[in-house]
Amino acid sequence: MKWAICYLLLCALPLAAKTPEPNPQPSLVPIRLHLVGDSTMSVKANPAYPERGWGELLPAFMLPQLTIINHAANGRSTRRFINEGRWQLLLSELSAGDYVLIQFGHNDQKIADPTRYAAPDSDYQAFLRQFVADIRAKNAIPLLASSICRRNFNSDALLVRDLTAYAYAAAQVAAELDVSFFDLQQLSCDFIANAGPAGSQPYFIQIPADLYSKFPTGTTDNTHLTLQGAAKIAQFFVRELKRQQHPLAGYVYRELL
Repeated sequence: MKWAICYLLLCALPLAAKTPEPNPQPSLVPIRLHLVGDSTMSVKANPAYPERGWGELLPAFMLPQLTIINHAANGRSTRRFINEGRWQLLLSELSAGDYVLIQFGHNDQKIADPTRYAAPDSDYQAFLRQFVADIRAKNAIPLLASSICRRNFNSDALLVRDLTAYAYAAAQVAAELDVSFFDLQQLSCDFIANAGPAGSQPYFIQIPADLYSKFPTGTTDNTHLTLQGAAKIAQFFVRELKRQQHPLAGYVYRELL
């Protein structure tokens, strides 16, 4: 009998010593964030290949109450995204209160390809204005981001910032239309410049020979991101949400993976 009483007392001790649960946080309203952009943002079909888009990594930083829908596609510019019907498809899926983050520039710059080229001081800005107007017509919320930096160092190991015209154009439209702007060009270029040629290499694709059929002799790709590179850009975006005290900052789960 004494043994049974002692056993019951011992079992009760952990319960008595248990720390009270913290008060639950106010529940978040489930919302959706649509991502619109190019290969630097898109989901990659082949998980065995090392390339990743930063939009693929973004969900790992966010709470599950934020549903992220990635519409970004390889090789697309503002012009091509519209002309292929991708923009109209997104609008058909858009609900009031949704957020839409738009980031282009890399392929808009391709002046030799008229199906993609959009001059930064004319068509590119016109397409961005159209995107913003269409989103607001659906009672959704637009966000604009500048295109991420290429890892393009010259012979003096100085970073060449070859997308600044498009970054400036996006910033102009954002200011003109009172749209939240995320200067991922500035953030990523500053980071790459500070890291230098060697320190920035792990964030971009470097393929050895005799491993991937697409690149039998290997390749170095200074535009597209590795897993680490995609995570870093997603982290820049998340930290900018918090710095700007944007409403989506309430959906950030963490800043470090």
